[in-house]
Amino acid sequence: PARYFDTKTTEPISFFLSGLEELLAWQPNSNDEFNVSAVALAKRQPPLHSRRPRTLVCHDMRGGYLEDRFIQGSATRNPYVFYHWRYIDIFVYFSHHNVTIPPVVWTNAAHRNGVPVLGTFITEWTDGEKLCEAFLAGGEEAYGAVAEQLARIAQHYRFDGWLVNIENTLSAAAVGNLPLFLRELTARVHSAVPGGLVIWYDSVLKDGALKWQNELNDENRMFFDACDGLFTNYNWKEEQLERTRSLAGPRQNDVYVGVDVFARGDVIGGGFDTDKSLRLIRQYGLSAAIFAPGWVYEHLGKENFLQNENRFWGSLAEYLPTHSICTLPLTTSFSLGMGTSTFQDGKDEESGPWYDLSAQDIQPLYPELQGRLSTSCCLQDAWCGGSSLQLQGTIPPGEERVAVRLFSLQMPAPPKLFLTLLYKLEGPQPDDFTVALEVTTWGSGTCFEGNPTSLPEPNGRHYPRFLPAPPPGLAKLLAACHRGSHGWTSRCYELELQDCSLRDLSVIVSRQQPSLEETSFTCLLGEVRVLDTASVSASPPQVQGVMASQLWWQ
Repeated sequence: PARYFDTKTTEPISFFLSGLEELLAWQPNSNDEFNVSAVALAKRQPPLHSRRPRTLVCHDMRGGYLEDRFIQGSATRNPYVFYHWRYIDIFVYFSHHNVTIPPVVWTNAAHRNGVPVLGTFITEWTDGEKLCEAFLAGGEEAYGAVAEQLARIAQHYRFDGWLVNIENTLSAAAVGNLPLFLRELTARVHSAVPGGLVIWYDSVLKDGALKWQNELNDENRMFFDACDGLFTNYNWKEEQLERTRSLAGPRQNDVYVGVDVFARGDVIGGGFDTDKSLRLIRQYGLSAAIFAPGWVYEHLGKENFLQNENRFWGSLAEYLPTHSICTLPLTTSFSLGMGTSTFQDGKDEESGPWYDLSAQDIQPLYPELQGRLSTSCCLQDAWCGGSSLQLQGTIPPGEERVAVRLFSLQMPAPPKLFLTLLYKLEGPQPDDFTVALEVTTWGSGTCFEGNPTSLPEPNGRHYPRFLPAPPPGLAKLLAACHRGSHGWTSRCYELELQDCSLRDLSVIVSRQQPSLEETSFTCLLGEVRVLDTASVSASPPQVQGVMASQLWWQ
């Protein structure tokens, strides 16, 4: 069927639903199993509902369902990818189709990085008025059926809820039932989807008029009260933020103030001035909704996209509270889910562009220190997948090392960790530098390394012990320790800890010799792993009940 499979290639594709009939007729179907997310939402710290301002990203690009609709990837050159997951809380996939089901590749990539994904339920223009009249003015049975279907769809495809956007006027009967519909939808999503969310877009008012308020006020508050949050329109001024904060009270983090990166209309700042909008939003302790950050790709072009993307998110970093990893194992090759080649064990196995967000790895922080350090993605060389993480920087005169924080961690430290690192030093004198891992811990007073009689390091800095060969029993898993090839160096370490919590994982680049001159370095990171020794020794579960169906030989 054309809905589930591309008519030209027969490949499975992601899809949307149009109109009330399609929504109400929807049933799970064996053809759409490709569209079910295969990655559970990873835990992270702090959790979504903690009391701090959040960041929502609303992805809207040229109508949606572009190359990202190909569930098993495509040979797309210079595709759009998003990878600053550590800096955001919620990802919304937006299009103008009534029921926008997020393409499963986005759900997989976001979930792997701990970010929930919302689809969009939108009605607009005269068709939208008719659709709303049919299900909202129809009473409890009609709007209850729509709420039930939307919750079932999120549950079936394993995404996390809905942005509701009613962009048309409503009759008195329809608007009267709207808060009841939102309450019903929110309750059903909460019960069907663990951690599910329903967010309302600032559009119609309590009298049914379509009039964007750019704030939370008495005209739209009953919709905010009926769901998990409000996403405001983009043309706000500072006094509206002030009024919104006082009206929201303890729910101020549930108001996502809209920022249009394309800067359409009368806005404080978009593009590379988006930070001006964020600075104000955060001054009032409110959450932010960054709309269409694909501006970087669409406006500045595909060619230097990764460079421009790092510049854009780097300019916002001070206003984006980051998230920590709170479960082990942590293993990543830094792949973006795209590439100009496919690498395996450091070797370019297959040249040619590819794009598959489901294959994106856990993404690190992307620290930037003006003039001292930049972190970016390198497509020209990788250990595994399509890209490596490139660290470029300088070690100032008289200093011996630079620390690059890759991940913040937040979990009790297991008694023993194994860590592996694959790296490649580039530049004129690679032998001038050494590269190693550093783990920092909380509670340095009670955290001792290895033997409890040794004194704790100041503020809990630990340099894991280098292992010349992996311990027996782990040799197969940690084959990396002796398989550096194609110019890559592999290192294996162990670290014993007691009574403390993990805090940061950093890479340390040091000079071999002290120097009074500034020294520049370029280092590619191919893979990092942090493993709890106890859980690694257990054998992995065997795959059971494999079935193949719908085979077509050509």
